[in-house]
Amino acid sequence: MTSKNRRKHAPIVLGLIIFISQPFFGSSQAADASDYRELNQQVIEAIDRGLNWLKLQQGEDGLFRDHPGLTALAISAFLRHPENRFKEAEHPFIQKSIEALLKLQQPNGGIYDVEKQPALPNYNTSVALLALSDTNNPKYNDAIENAQRFVKGLQVQDTNSVYYGGIGYGSRETVHDLSNLNFALQSLKESGVEDQAVWDKAIKFLERCQNNSETNDQRWAGNDGGFIYAPDGESKAGSNKSYASMTYAGLLSFIYANVDKNDPRVQAAVNWIKQHFTVEENYGMGKQGLYYNYHTMAKALKTYDEAVIVDAKGISHDWYRVLAEKLISEQIVLDTEQSQGYWQNSEARWWERDPVLVTSYSVLALAAAYRPSS
Repeated sequence: MTSKNRRKHAPIVLGLIIFISQPFFGSSQAADASDYRELNQQVIEAIDRGLNWLKLQQGEDGLFRDHPGLTALAISAFLRHPENRFKEAEHPFIQKSIEALLKLQQPNGGIYDVEKQPALPNYNTSVALLALSDTNNPKYNDAIENAQRFVKGLQVQDTNSVYYGGIGYGSRETVHDLSNLNFALQSLKESGVEDQAVWDKAIKFLERCQNNSETNDQRWAGNDGGFIYAPDGESKAGSNKSYASMTYAGLLSFIYANVDKNDPRVQAAVNWIKQHFTVEENYGMGKQGLYYNYHTMAKALKTYDEAVIVDAKGISHDWYRVLAEKLISEQIVLDTEQSQGYWQNSEARWWERDPVLVTSYSVLALAAAYRPSS
């Protein structure tokens, strides 16, 4: 790769809130998915370059970009290294960021900056909850439980509301969307919550975001199986059009809510993905939200647990290999002794020109997609 010296939907942005420039496999046979030794070495090298760069972006107070959400995403990127190289107990810089997040925990259990980022309590709390959980440190159990209660407390309980079961921003009570809900469900599930009542309510919200008229009771619903942003018919792709990042978010959310992978709602989402599979864009949105899409894609497909995606033309795609190669090709590598590298989107929407956000997404995507060699 040629080295270069050029240099968050606000974390809906955080898109908060993780891919590639390589062509698809051109035959009907998937690449050998049983042996990833060479690819995995390249993935680890890319992750290490990204983390070397990311570490230098930490502020003296432990925060990244003076933002709890960005800080939590960055710290999770370290803690989720596929080879477990960054344990909290062994790295004071990680402890410093965790302490900074804990200082921002509010009496209601939320973890956010009331003065600087008052509009994103759910996003910030959800990713902070993930980071705290990723430490596997029982010292933070009380903080985790308080954050879990805060996130669960945001869920809409009004059965007459179109947003029933949703979890919104936490500051604007009329705004509830799939991106917010997905981050909330990730934070609850991955921090150990198993609450079927929460999942069942979330499932109703998910149904109302899916273009599946058999299960969506909203008049706007189509039948392509993909997802849009909100149950009132809002789509960032325009009209009621399904798009990739929300479809991956819907798929991941269904599975996290304990919906069986063979359920028709899950299969409808998978069929949409097969029809529109690409790592060249956030399908339906172009480059907007591209790295959020990569992150969500990696987690959703890894959780769905199928190594190969067969597209509408019958072409098989080893999605881990394709995604990893794309991300590796897009990394901006700096000529330094530390072999630093970062990622950055040319599209500014949802903070994706911020390399701290996008590098965190990219590392998390690679870590989530990673498959140990056989």
